[in-house]
Amino acid sequence: MITAPHEGASRLTAGALRLTEARSENPASIDVGSYLTGLYEHCPFLRPSTVRRMTGWTVYEITPGSHRYAVEAELFYAGVQAAEWVRPLMGRPSGALACENVVILRHCGDLDHRELLAWPHWALKNLYGPVGVMFGKFTQGAVETSRAGRSIPPPPFSFLPVRAAVRPLDPVLLKTTPDLAAALAVADDDGRDVFERIPCEWKAVREWASSLPMPLRP
Repeated sequence: MITAPHEGASRLTAGALRLTEARSENPASIDVGSYLTGLYEHCPFLRPSTVRRMTGWTVYEITPGSHRYAVEAELFYAGVQAAEWVRPLMGRPSGALACENVVILRHCGDLDHRELLAWPHWALKNLYGPVGVMFGKFTQGAVETSRAGRSIPPPPFSFLPVRAAVRPLDPVLLKTTPDLAAALAVADDDGRDVFERIPCEWKAVREWASSLPMPLRP
Protein backbone atom coordinates (compact mmCIF):
# COMPACT_ATOMS: atom_id res chain seq x y z
CA MET A 1 0.00 0.00 0.00
CA ILE A 2 1.32 3.41 -0.95
CA THR A 3 0.69 6.75 0.65
CA ALA A 4 2.06 9.65 -1.33
CA PRO A 5 4.24 11.95 0.84
CA HIS A 6 2.30 15.01 -0.14
CA GLU A 7 -0.42 16.44 2.07
CA GLY A 8 -2.82 16.82 -0.82
CA ALA A 9 -2.00 13.41 -2.25
CA SER A 10 -2.04 11.36 0.94
CA ARG A 11 -4.58 8.74 -0.03
CA LEU A 12 -4.53 5.09 0.94
CA THR A 13 -5.21 2.83 -2.01
CA ALA A 14 -6.15 -0.80 -2.25
CA GLY A 15 -2.77 -2.44 -1.70
CA ALA A 16 -2.35 -3.26 -5.37
CA LEU A 17 1.41 -2.80 -5.10
CA ARG A 18 3.57 -4.45 -2.48
CA LEU A 19 6.91 -2.88 -1.59
CA THR A 20 9.59 -5.41 -2.49
CA GLU A 21 12.60 -3.24 -1.73
CA ALA A 22 12.80 0.27 -0.34
CA ARG A 23 14.91 2.88 -2.07
CA SER A 24 18.46 1.70 -2.72
CA GLU A 25 21.32 2.69 -4.98
CA ASN A 26 22.23 -1.00 -5.29
CA PRO A 27 19.01 -3.02 -5.05
CA ALA A 28 19.30 -6.73 -4.32
CA SER A 29 15.93 -7.75 -5.80
CA ILE A 30 16.81 -6.70 -9.37
CA ASP A 31 20.02 -6.67 -11.41
CA VAL A 32 20.74 -3.07 -12.38
CA GLY A 33 24.53 -3.21 -12.72
CA SER A 34 24.96 -4.67 -16.18
CA TYR A 35 21.93 -2.80 -17.50
CA LEU A 36 23.28 0.56 -16.33
CA THR A 37 26.70 -0.18 -17.79
CA GLY A 38 25.07 -0.72 -21.17
CA LEU A 39 23.25 2.61 -20.90
CA TYR A 40 26.27 4.77 -20.11
CA GLU A 41 27.09 5.40 -23.75
CA HIS A 42 23.54 6.61 -24.39
CA CYS A 43 23.20 8.97 -21.40
CA PRO A 44 26.12 11.20 -20.40
CA PHE A 45 24.51 11.99 -17.04
CA LEU A 46 24.01 8.41 -15.88
CA ARG A 47 27.56 7.44 -14.93
CA PRO A 48 28.22 10.57 -12.83
CA SER A 49 24.80 10.13 -11.22
CA THR A 50 25.53 6.55 -10.17
CA VAL A 51 29.08 7.42 -9.05
CA ARG A 52 27.65 10.12 -6.79
CA ARG A 53 24.98 7.69 -5.54
CA MET A 54 22.21 9.92 -6.86
CA THR A 55 20.39 7.20 -8.80
CA GLY A 56 17.94 5.33 -6.60
CA TRP A 57 15.62 2.37 -7.17
CA THR A 58 12.41 1.47 -5.36
CA VAL A 59 10.95 -1.91 -6.28
CA TYR A 60 7.29 -2.91 -6.10
CA GLU A 61 5.45 -6.03 -7.15
CA ILE A 62 1.84 -6.22 -8.23
CA THR A 63 -0.33 -8.01 -5.69
CA PRO A 64 -2.06 -11.05 -7.23
CA GLY A 65 -5.70 -10.36 -8.12
CA SER A 66 -5.30 -6.60 -8.16
CA HIS A 67 -7.54 -4.53 -10.43
CA ARG A 68 -5.95 -2.42 -13.16
CA TYR A 69 -7.40 0.80 -11.78
CA ALA A 70 -5.83 0.20 -8.34
CA VAL A 71 -2.45 -0.66 -9.88
CA GLU A 72 -2.53 2.53 -11.95
CA ALA A 73 -3.42 4.57 -8.87
CA GLU A 74 -0.56 3.20 -6.81
CA LEU A 75 1.92 3.60 -9.65
CA PHE A 76 0.86 7.22 -9.86
CA TYR A 77 1.33 7.78 -6.12
CA ALA A 78 4.72 6.00 -6.26
CA GLY A 79 5.67 8.44 -9.00
CA VAL A 80 4.57 11.35 -6.82
CA GLN A 81 6.80 10.04 -4.04
CA ALA A 82 9.76 9.87 -6.40
CA ALA A 83 9.14 13.34 -7.83
CA GLU A 84 8.84 14.92 -4.39
CA TRP A 85 12.13 13.23 -3.46
CA VAL A 86 13.84 14.72 -6.52
CA ARG A 87 12.46 18.25 -6.28
CA PRO A 88 14.44 19.50 -3.24
CA LEU A 89 17.63 17.98 -4.64
CA MET A 90 17.48 19.87 -7.94
CA GLY A 91 18.69 23.15 -6.44
CA ARG A 92 21.70 21.59 -4.74
CA PRO A 93 25.20 21.02 -6.16
CA SER A 94 25.00 18.14 -8.66
CA GLY A 95 21.21 18.22 -8.25
CA ALA A 96 20.80 17.88 -12.00
CA LEU A 97 22.01 14.27 -11.58
CA ALA A 98 19.16 13.27 -9.24
CA CYS A 99 17.22 10.28 -10.61
CA GLU A 100 14.69 8.03 -8.92
CA ASN A 101 13.30 4.88 -10.52
CA VAL A 102 9.99 3.18 -9.74
CA VAL A 103 10.19 -0.51 -10.69
CA ILE A 104 7.23 -2.89 -11.02
CA LEU A 105 7.42 -6.67 -11.04
CA ARG A 106 4.77 -9.30 -11.81
CA HIS A 107 1.63 -8.76 -13.87
CA CYS A 108 -1.98 -7.64 -13.58
CA GLY A 109 -4.12 -10.22 -15.35
CA ASP A 110 -3.40 -10.29 -19.07
CA LEU A 111 -2.41 -6.61 -19.23
CA ASP A 112 1.15 -5.88 -20.21
CA HIS A 113 3.26 -3.32 -18.40
CA ARG A 114 3.08 -0.87 -21.29
CA GLU A 115 -0.67 -0.58 -20.72
CA LEU A 116 -0.31 -0.31 -16.94
CA LEU A 117 2.32 2.43 -17.10
CA ALA A 118 0.63 4.49 -19.78
CA TRP A 119 -1.86 6.60 -17.77
CA PRO A 120 0.29 7.13 -14.64
CA HIS A 121 3.21 8.17 -16.85
CA TRP A 122 1.09 10.56 -18.92
CA ALA A 123 -0.43 12.19 -15.84
CA LEU A 124 2.87 12.47 -13.98
CA LYS A 125 4.89 14.01 -16.78
CA ASN A 126 2.21 16.64 -17.40
CA LEU A 127 1.80 17.35 -13.69
CA TYR A 128 5.51 17.74 -12.93
CA GLY A 129 6.93 19.00 -16.25
CA PRO A 130 6.13 22.65 -15.40
CA VAL A 131 8.34 22.41 -12.28
CA GLY A 132 11.24 20.81 -14.16
CA VAL A 133 10.80 17.14 -13.30
CA MET A 134 11.02 14.70 -16.20
CA PHE A 135 9.30 11.29 -16.28
CA GLY A 136 10.22 8.44 -18.59
CA LYS A 137 8.70 5.03 -19.23
CA PHE A 138 10.53 1.77 -19.96
CA THR A 139 8.93 -1.65 -20.30
CA GLN A 140 10.67 -4.97 -19.85
CA GLY A 141 12.24 -6.30 -23.03
CA ALA A 142 11.29 -3.29 -25.18
CA VAL A 143 13.69 -2.78 -28.08
CA GLU A 144 14.42 0.86 -28.88
CA THR A 145 17.00 2.93 -30.72
CA SER A 146 18.63 6.20 -29.72
CA ARG A 147 18.36 9.44 -31.68
CA ALA A 148 21.73 8.51 -33.15
CA GLY A 149 20.26 5.25 -34.46
CA ARG A 150 22.07 2.96 -32.01
CA SER A 151 20.33 0.10 -30.23
CA ILE A 152 19.52 0.74 -26.57
CA PRO A 153 19.81 -2.26 -24.23
CA PRO A 154 16.32 -3.66 -23.55
CA PRO A 155 15.27 -3.15 -19.92
CA PRO A 156 15.34 -6.32 -17.78
CA PHE A 157 12.33 -4.96 -15.84
CA SER A 158 9.69 -2.24 -16.26
CA PHE A 159 10.17 1.10 -14.55
CA LEU A 160 9.39 4.82 -14.45
CA PRO A 161 12.54 6.98 -14.25
CA VAL A 162 12.04 10.33 -12.51
CA ARG A 163 14.77 12.95 -12.82
CA ALA A 164 15.65 16.60 -13.02
CA ALA A 165 14.93 17.92 -16.49
CA VAL A 166 17.77 18.92 -18.80
CA ARG A 167 16.22 22.00 -20.38
CA PRO A 168 18.41 22.28 -23.51
CA LEU A 169 17.78 18.61 -24.39
CA ASP A 170 14.52 17.28 -22.97
CA PRO A 171 12.11 19.54 -24.92
CA VAL A 172 13.45 17.82 -28.05
CA LEU A 173 12.35 14.47 -26.61
CA LEU A 174 8.85 15.91 -26.17
CA LYS A 175 8.36 17.06 -29.76
CA THR A 176 5.08 15.11 -30.03
CA THR A 177 3.72 17.10 -27.06
CA PRO A 178 4.64 20.69 -27.99
CA ASP A 179 2.73 22.32 -25.13
CA LEU A 180 4.54 20.20 -22.58
CA ALA A 181 7.87 20.77 -24.33
CA ALA A 182 7.32 24.53 -24.15
CA ALA A 183 6.43 24.35 -20.45
CA LEU A 184 9.48 22.24 -19.67
CA ALA A 185 11.79 24.59 -21.57
CA VAL A 186 10.97 27.42 -19.15
CA ALA A 187 10.25 25.27 -16.09
CA ASP A 188 11.09 26.71 -12.71
CA ASP A 189 10.41 24.90 -9.47
CA ASP A 190 9.06 27.66 -7.27
CA GLY A 191 7.95 25.15 -4.65
CA ARG A 192 4.36 25.18 -5.83
CA ASP A 193 1.85 22.53 -4.84
CA VAL A 194 1.29 20.62 -8.07
CA PHE A 195 -2.11 19.55 -6.74
CA GLU A 196 -3.22 23.10 -6.09
CA ARG A 197 -5.73 23.05 -8.95
CA ILE A 198 -6.11 19.31 -9.46
CA PRO A 199 -7.83 16.93 -7.02
CA CYS A 200 -5.35 14.29 -5.91
CA GLU A 201 -7.61 11.24 -6.14
CA TRP A 202 -6.63 9.00 -9.04
CA LYS A 203 -10.08 9.12 -10.64
CA ALA A 204 -9.90 12.91 -10.87
CA VAL A 205 -6.26 12.87 -11.96
CA ARG A 206 -7.01 10.35 -14.72
CA GLU A 207 -9.93 12.46 -15.96
CA TRP A 208 -7.72 15.54 -15.98
CA ALA A 209 -4.97 13.66 -17.86
CA SER A 210 -7.46 12.41 -20.44
CA SER A 211 -8.50 16.01 -21.16
CA LEU A 212 -4.98 17.04 -22.16
CA PRO A 213 -3.94 17.22 -25.82
CA MET A 214 -2.78 13.78 -26.88
CA PRO A 215 0.71 13.37 -28.44
CA LEU A 216 0.96 14.25 -32.11
CA ARG A 217 1.40 11.38 -34.51
CA PRO A 218 5.03 11.18 -35.67
